[in-house]
Order: sequence, then structure tokens, then C-alpha cells
Amino acid sequence: MKSIVSKRWLLARLYEPDIIVADCRSLLGQAGAGRAQFNEDHIPGAIHFDLEEDLTAPLGEHGGRHPLPYADTLAARLSRAGINADSRIIAYDDQGGMMASRFWWLLRYLGHEQVYVLDESYSAWKEAKFPVTADQPIRIPSTFVANVQPQMLATMQEVQRVSAGSVTVGSYTLIDSRERPRYLGLEEPIDQAAGHIPGAVNFFWKEVLNEKGILKNVEQLEKHFASLDRNAEIIVYCGSGVSACPNVLALGEAGFSKVRLYPGSWSDWISYEENSIVVGEE
Repeated sequence: MKSIVSKRWLLARLYEPDIIVADCRSLLGQAGAGRAQFNEDHIPGAIHFDLEEDLTAPLGEHGGRHPLPYADTLAARLSRAGINADSRIIAYDDQGGMMASRFWWLLRYLGHEQVYVLDESYSAWKEAKFPVTADQPIRIPSTFVANVQPQMLATMQEVQRVSAGSVTVGSYTLIDSRERPRYLGLEEPIDQAAGHIPGAVNFFWKEVLNEKGILKNVEQLEKHFASLDRNAEIIVYCGSGVSACPNVLALGEAGFSKVRLYPGSWSDWISYEENSIVVGEE
């Protein structure tokens, strides 16, 4: 199932009644910045979903820096936004698709398949002279019923087994989506420990984008992921489960069907003292 739509596709359908546009602009470490951008201007009819306020649960001892939001809490937020089972939802951001892909993954996780990511940024939308507004129309609440898809995620315990090579059935690939210096443990600007999960291979998430910051086409993505076993179970992680989502989306676009997210990612992994860490190449 393809998950990308073009800005011209959205422009042609912008005022259809079942279309919901989700503005997911957020800046890591800058609370409220995305909301301020949204208040300044946005795609007409868009609803803002903030990474910290809407797409993340409260922090705990484990679960990483951006724990998955509780299904009932997110479903209630979606209901207030007028989203229901019939809605076609298009998410965008100005961060290369990182935040929009998080929203896309969460909606799929809640069982909603008609959710897509705009293939270009909000800045590209404005540069094309497509309509923008500061107006925020009142949304009529609806009812969104969550149908959680637990098979879409990998638990920390499962990642432990994969990392240790103790899975006896099938083959597995563990993908680290962070920049290579962080993967190698040469630097760690955010989390408490540097390095990567033993056995993980590095595919920096921004490498799924072309020089214009647009998701590469299917042929390019197939070439990018050519070293991966298409029959393997693929588990993707990053620092906190956000920037892994563009890789999950891109793998799906490239035809990989057995792809899951480790939501807590590196920041969850290092919260368990017993978990091993690798620094440097393996």
C-alpha cells in the first residue's frame, strides 16, 4: 500500500469533505515552535498535531524519550479533530517528513489505513504559491475507534533476542536510523550513552530523501535498500522512535512487507542496565 501523495494531488482534493490535513510541524527540543508556525500560516483546513503534546505519552522510567501515546488518548484527540473511519488523512511537516511519518505510523498502528504523507514540505507548498491561511475553522467532533495493531511494533525483549541472535525461526535485520557518528558512538548529543544496539546496521533516515528533500522514488529506494533480505523480519529504531518512521515508510514504499518499529528505540534500550552497547564498527 502506497503512503505518499503529491502536493498537486492534495491541492486537487483539498476541499473534499472526507479529507483531513494534519499539520505535524514540530521542532525537537523547542516546545511550542511547531504550534507557533501553524498559527502563523498553514494549509487551509489543517489541524495541528504536536509531537510532544499529541503524539507522545508522558515520560517514564522506560519507553524512551518519546513513548507511544496511549491508544485511547490519541483516539480521543483524533475524535475531537473530527477524524473517523471514513477520513482520508494527509500529514505534512517541514522536517523532511520525520514528524508526518510519526503521525502516519501512529494512525496505521491504531488501525486507520487511509493515512498518507505529503511528499514535499510545507515550505515547498508555499513556494509553489499554493493556498495558505492563518484561519483555524472549528472542527465538528466525530468518533475515532482505535483498533490497535500490535504486530506493527517490536518490544524491547524481542529486540534483545534478535540482538543476541537467540531467535530460532526466520531471519531478522535490525536497522539503526540515526546519523552515522551517533551509530558509531563517536558523538551523542541527546541520550545518556553512545553507541548502537549489537547487530544493528546503519541506514540514516535522511538518505531516503533526494537532494530536494523529497522521498526518493520506488526504484531509488529499492537500490538504497538493496543489501537487505526481503524475506527477513526488519526492526527499525532511532533515538526515540520518531526519525525511524521515515525509514519504516520508505521500506514499505520499496516493497518490504515485514517491517516493524521499536518505539522506545535507543533511549529505551539504554534505560535497561543489562543491555549491551557497541561503539564503533562491528
